[in-house]
Amino acid sequence: MQLRTIARVLLSGGIFGAGFAAPVMGQDVAELLARMKAMEARIQSLEAEVQALKGQPAAAPAQANAPPTVAATAGGQLPVYGGAAAAASKVFNPDISVIGDFVGAAGNPGPRSTPSLEMHESELGLQAIIDPYARGDFFLTFGEHGVDLEEGYITFTSLPGALQLRAGKMRAAFGLVNTMHNHVLPWIDRPLVTQNLVAGEDGINDAGLSLSRIIPAPGQIFLEGTAQLYRGDTEGLFQATRRSDLSTVEHLRAYRDISESTNVSLGGSFARGHSPFADANNQLYGIDATIRWKPLRRAIYRSFVARSELVWTRLAQPPARPATPFGYYVAGDYQFGRRWFLGGRFDRSERGVCQPTLPATVPAAACVAAGIGPLTRDTGGSVLLTYWPSEFSQIRGQLRRTEYGGSFTANEFLFQFIFSLGAHGAHPF
Repeated sequence: MQLRTIARVLLSGGIFGAGFAAPVMGQDVAELLARMKAMEARIQSLEAEVQALKGQPAAAPAQANAPPTVAATAGGQLPVYGGAAAAASKVFNPDISVIGDFVGAAGNPGPRSTPSLEMHESELGLQAIIDPYARGDFFLTFGEHGVDLEEGYITFTSLPGALQLRAGKMRAAFGLVNTMHNHVLPWIDRPLVTQNLVAGEDGINDAGLSLSRIIPAPGQIFLEGTAQLYRGDTEGLFQATRRSDLSTVEHLRAYRDISESTNVSLGGSFARGHSPFADANNQLYGIDATIRWKPLRRAIYRSFVARSELVWTRLAQPPARPATPFGYYVAGDYQFGRRWFLGGRFDRSERGVCQPTLPATVPAAACVAAGIGPLTRDTGGSVLLTYWPSEFSQIRGQLRRTEYGGSFTANEFLFQFIFSLGAHGAHPF
């Protein structure tokens, strides 16, 4: 029987019963009318609820071990996935992004030549939560000369003792620049100290394990310790000839807010691995510092970031006396408008005359004998102007002057277009 018919019968019965009992009970006519109106309002409310329920799809009964099914709904609504809205269907798909990095150059390049026009890199990112205990990240790079896996790792985020474990191929936590992908660099190129001493653009990037932990500290200081173990293969820096030739990287970072608009970050790094020049180990020591200023009331219009990194190396070579080149950079970026940034960087780095650098400084044929040779020094300076049309693209120009070993000076203008498609996860702060 329809709900409306039942309601009318009940209402009629209620009226009859109330009318019969009135003389007996002595109820007031006004009270009966109030009850009738209340019942009528309740019936209308129930009818509205029924109509609302009719407009929703019925959930399919759950079946053991049955895969979720996609079903269309009436009224042109979105399909459901296992009883949920269609948007939930992407739960099985990772966040996908593509970032393009186009670079051009003009002027006198010196020994490290940059092409006049180049699609320097296209990065494909695949990132997703695997389960409540882990997440996965993959970054594939497509260049003009092939495809490479820049990073691909799983991160276990729910380990006991507030530990975090990462396994796969990843950039080592050595300093600042080594951890950065190309599209998050504040410059078009990498500093001389990175090119000469820390394996260039690819950096210390190898298959391995990484264990990190937030360390309690007094005085509102944030401490993070990281210990990493790698296979031991880094071009021009580490070369594993045996399984036991593993390389290690350790990094300790301290962070503190100075005020509501200013914070400082300090870090110390150490890396060790088998040398490609002799049957001994190469060692790297690093110190990095970052100061950020971003006033809350003017955050979208004004900000400033200063960075510096110092690297000492101890490189094994025959004879037994090692080479100990040193290098550093100091850089700053000032935001003077909502979309405009002005930056500068000063570089200085030593290197062996025949030491492999990335990009190469001296042709391999010019250094037949094994070893690094005596040290020489490269010095450079850059001025940059960056415009952000939106958070998904940027346009940058860089004037660069570099003196290689005191024998050659290169003056260049570099320009860059970076553009991003899709959902790309945030990089470490």
